[in-house]
Amino acid sequence: MTRVVYLHGFASGPTSRKARFFGERLRAAGLAVDVPDLSEGGFAGLTISGQLAVIERVAAGDPVVLMGSSMGGYLAALYAARHPEVPRVVLLAPAFGFARRWPESLGEDGMRQWKEQGWREVFHYATGQPARIGYQLIEDGLRYEDFPEFRQPALIFHGLQDDVVPAAFSEEFAAGRTNVTLHLLESGHELTDVMEQVWTAAEPFLMGSPGRD
Repeated sequence: MTRVVYLHGFASGPTSRKARFFGERLRAAGLAVDVPDLSEGGFAGLTISGQLAVIERVAAGDPVVLMGSSMGGYLAALYAARHPEVPRVVLLAPAFGFARRWPESLGEDGMRQWKEQGWREVFHYATGQPARIGYQLIEDGLRYEDFPEFRQPALIFHGLQDDVVPAAFSEEFAAGRTNVTLHLLESGHELTDVMEQVWTAAEPFLMGSPGRD
């Protein structure tokens, strides 16, 4: 049986709206689904390396299909680039260049304050409360490439009104990569208003057929 691992986004969790929606649809389609907590309850100490280790444990060496949202999409791309046994990936507004894009929103002063203090507060969508995140997220994240070079077939869905991770990042990634099909949608970063549209396009691909345009 095909197994899908769904990877949630930054400051989110396994009970997010998209995780629940796609988990339900995948199970109804007869697929086995895992939706791990990528922070394992330790959000303050979150790193890219730690999250990749969670995926590795969950996958257990199996050829799992990966579906990831935002930071989870970036993690899926990183993991696929290092694990050729992954047959295919679906990326939802993937946060390519995750660590290097933070200064765009925080500015140099914000980044310096974060580094000096060691942590900063962000809103955690899973808990609905502010939560601290350590600067090690950036230090560790800078070790990883902005655009992971995987060769597996991939579908990318990105909103044209995304003001968190501009669609231009996915357009740059997809350009010249024959293994990638990019769907640009009239939506924002969350894509929650086009989940049915995403599912319709992604279902045959997730089930194992090419699903290419």
